[in-house]
Amino acid sequence: MKSVNVMLGTINDVKEFVSIVTKYDYDIDLISGRYAVDAKSIMGIFSLDLSKPIRLDIHAAEAPQLLDEIKKFQV
Repeated sequence: MKSVNVMLGTINDVKEFVSIVTKYDYDIDLISGRYAVDAKSIMGIFSLDLSKPIRLDIHAAEAPQLLDEIKKFQV
């Protein structure tokens, strides 16, 4: 598993992020405090506090292509 922090500050950021992560077959979660949601769920993401960075957990041994695609969201 790989973890990085991401920032999704606008509605367009969320839409672009979800369109990227849905291309991958493995599980990807967003963790904010004690809440965890599927990173492929727009409604789930909007239930989180988007005013601060969110931990992204990628449940795959290696995910270099995904990490490269979401580089602009990483903090």
